[in-house]
Amino acid sequence: MASKALQGDVAVTMETRYEGLLPQQLVEMYRLMYLSRRIDDREIMLKRQQKVYFQISCAGHEALLLAAAANLRSAYDWFFPYYRDRALCLALGVTPEAMFLQAVGAKDDPASGGRQMPSHWGSREHNIVTVSSPTGTQFLQAVGCAEAGRYFNQHPAADAKVDGDYREFTDVQHHADEVIYVSAGEGTTSQGEFWESLNTAAVRKLPVLYVIEDNGYAISVPVSCQTPGGNISHVLANFPNFHFEECDGTDLLESMAAMRRAVEYVRSGNGPALVHGHVIRPYSHSLSDDEKLYRPEFERKKDSLRDPIVRFQKFLIAEGILDATGVQKLQHEVDAEVHAAADAALEAPFPEASSYARHVYSDVLKPTAKSFESAPVFEGGDRTMADLINKSLRDEMRRDERVVIFGEDVADCANDEHLEDKKLKGKGGVFKLTHGLQREFGSARVFNSPLAEANIVGRAVGMATRGLKPVVEIQFFDYIWPAMHQLRNELPLIRWRSNNAFSCPAVIRVAIGGYLTGGAVYHSQCGESIFTHTPGMHVVFPSNALDAAGLLHTAIRCDDPVLFLEHKRLYREPFGRAPYPGPDYTIPFGKARIWKEGTDVTVVTYGATVPRALQAAQRLERELGISVEVLDLRTLNPYDFEAIAASVGKTNRVLIVHEDTLSWGYGAEIAARIGSELFDKLDAPVQRLAAKDTFVAYQPLVEDAILPQADDIFAAIQKLTAY
Repeated sequence: MASKALQGDVAVTMETRYEGLLPQQLVEMYRLMYLSRRIDDREIMLKRQQKVYFQISCAGHEALLLAAAANLRSAYDWFFPYYRDRALCLALGVTPEAMFLQAVGAKDDPASGGRQMPSHWGSREHNIVTVSSPTGTQFLQAVGCAEAGRYFNQHPAADAKVDGDYREFTDVQHHADEVIYVSAGEGTTSQGEFWESLNTAAVRKLPVLYVIEDNGYAISVPVSCQTPGGNISHVLANFPNFHFEECDGTDLLESMAAMRRAVEYVRSGNGPALVHGHVIRPYSHSLSDDEKLYRPEFERKKDSLRDPIVRFQKFLIAEGILDATGVQKLQHEVDAEVHAAADAALEAPFPEASSYARHVYSDVLKPTAKSFESAPVFEGGDRTMADLINKSLRDEMRRDERVVIFGEDVADCANDEHLEDKKLKGKGGVFKLTHGLQREFGSARVFNSPLAEANIVGRAVGMATRGLKPVVEIQFFDYIWPAMHQLRNELPLIRWRSNNAFSCPAVIRVAIGGYLTGGAVYHSQCGESIFTHTPGMHVVFPSNALDAAGLLHTAIRCDDPVLFLEHKRLYREPFGRAPYPGPDYTIPFGKARIWKEGTDVTVVTYGATVPRALQAAQRLERELGISVEVLDLRTLNPYDFEAIAASVGKTNRVLIVHEDTLSWGYGAEIAARIGSELFDKLDAPVQRLAAKDTFVAYQPLVEDAILPQADDIFAAIQKLTAY
């Protein structure tokens, strides 16, 4: 039953002694509490019968969660729950059968189509955003979701559907007083992303309702070992713009009062709130855990006296709302409902084995399509890659009001009152690629983030799931790693793990690479193969201004997440400059560019090694008469193997060159595939040239020795052609 059924006539019954709830609503609350517990129990039995494969329960949390649901609105507010939120999801409208379908991994599991563990909730119908196992990643996504809702309310025209890009396939809904619910256990408050989310929610006064379900244990680790003083709401008490509530989460009416005050604060636009509910965990962490190994018997017995279902049943009987016969009748009805739902799920068909391939990427808008192939309409003189990236961002912001840009230092000036000062030229990024965008489009669309990479990407994930198009910047690739959870486990997986119920087409722009003379260890890193190894994410790496413009237009218009790698050395190089190609110039992903045709050897490369390969090729032809074909991949996932095969079929020799380290690098995959599929075309072994297996040094002489140079490419090709 949806939460609106629980709310009923709350508005006209605030004088009652049941925290605004009518007696029949209290009975419904008890029914949902008992239903949640009996689903847990049935799953436990099925797990022991080896009919389901995992089980984690909501037991002990039911009262707090139903109090939250009674104060929130299904399909109106937005929900980022965690794995103990079964009772909440039942109250919002998720059915017992849907939960059992997930437990058995059925084809018709509405949360994931059999792709995720049980209790990993997700329902587009009820605005329950697909849940994952990493604890804490949901907090930043909830913040981004709140920002997106605020943005759409302030820019109502931005929610329109537009044919031909990602907007065609995104349904946007928003309400001026919506609340974004996000929950976790007390152990998850140790995660850095929890604290990063609090910072942004407080600074921006976002309508986020945090619910911390404190059962005292993070698996086997007690709260006293996790939280200073053992109480997270006491630690947070001085956060500005927040409303805090602490309650006995096993007492339904006390929880109702706390939730009502918190939700009223958030819904009124005052800022975020946090409800810290003290609950119990009467069952082990999961069925894979045995709490008897680390919790003494007296402690577990003490918890059992606070069981919310037992407490509430006694309350209903004491108040004359139900008698023993009524309780028994209700329980029998629930038991029958649970048995029927479980039996139906056990009969449900499993997904086809081949279904794993569906929804890794968008099925309806492919950035490899010919529709993204267009001719440039040049104007003006040659411009740098930095110039054309700035111009392309401007293009896309003008054509699409959903595009928002943020990251560290990307704004012209963080303080709006100083932005009007004409003497201030504005920052616009450390490389000036976003310069002037805030002045043109305003601070709602271009703004600075905290110095926290997970904050940037996590918020982008939350925005993109709501239908915005965040184009965010990670200042240096070397500092991308704090965002790894979001980049590996969230951004590229949301479509697949939700079985296409949600999508996340954010663009992550990253300055990458060395050849800087003094960039050293932490301003010269590559590592693109880590991300090309991640299904669900496109990886783009242009080598020149024209390709950067066309590929960036495509990246922003497509319906998948894109990691857009921009080589710092190439931003203002004389190599690869081009006139502005027009606002509608796009390039399909997975289509390589032949910079120089040749007949003797193929060089497959990308990024900053493209101009070095061309230098070597020109010298080889001039000095030794060796004809080299230089193939620039442009996009690394997908990549153009057809172009590689055609070139190797012509030259019969191939050298793969990239700036990242040699071992386990990007070139190894291409070399392996050439060896496997084009062996009969080869007149020599496939060769690779890359950086040494170390980090980039500060001293320029050492840096030159580490990174592949034009002379190294020259020598490698000379040796290859002599084979």
